[in-house]
Amino acid sequence: MHFFDKVDPETLDRRHWQLSVLSLGMILILGVGVALLMYPAVFGNNPAIGRTTRTLFFGFCGLFVLVVAYLLERQYVVYKLRRDLVEQKAQIARLRREATDDLLGTFQGFSHFQDQLTMGFRRAAQAGEPLSLILVRLNPSPTPGGQGETSMTLREAARVLIHRLRTEDSVYLLSSSVFGVVLPNTCRADMNHVVDRVAEGLVEASKAGNDFSFDIQVVNYPEQASTAYEMERIAKAFSAQKESASGKMEAA
Repeated sequence: MHFFDKVDPETLDRRHWQLSVLSLGMILILGVGVALLMYPAVFGNNPAIGRTTRTLFFGFCGLFVLVVAYLLERQYVVYKLRRDLVEQKAQIARLRREATDDLLGTFQGFSHFQDQLTMGFRRAAQAGEPLSLILVRLNPSPTPGGQGETSMTLREAARVLIHRLRTEDSVYLLSSSVFGVVLPNTCRADMNHVVDRVAEGLVEASKAGNDFSFDIQVVNYPEQASTAYEMERIAKAFSAQKESASGKMEAA
């Protein structure tokens, strides 16, 4: 029985179609067979066969035709619903892809990150406030999708960062797979809470079908860095590093 329970999801539609054809075929064979067996008895030379028996025979034939027509119509309705569902899923996926593509297009690059980090550091130093920096590197798993899968991974990570960060935080795309987040007026304890939310969101996105690992590095002024140049240097070094262990968090 376990052999028949193994169903490949990719062949589910074909198996459904085969089962439908098999069931309709068996119904046709049984109905036509019963009608053929009844015909000689109903229309033979037996004087005992009356009008009522012939009426029952024609009623059986009519009911059989109605049942087959109903089953065919239901199968057509199910086919249309499944086709519409596939089209709707494709449309939703396309809209999500376009929306996330537009979202990635709004992210500034490394030069804007440098400017924002410098200005944020000056304000923090003058006001005596802390400044934190979160660096996230994505490591897409090797898949047949190639560049398309990598792009989808970036889109999902961007969506997570937008939803898990605060409104005052700034996100930048430092390289092809590295995001940098500047958190103004954020001490190390608050920064760790933000990192936990981001890591949780990335793990959920990875388990939802976008297979990738990620590394997170955090930098805090004044506890871990004393100048904006030092924070920028750490960001450059992190962007240049190769892939490492999944979900690893480093402190500068």
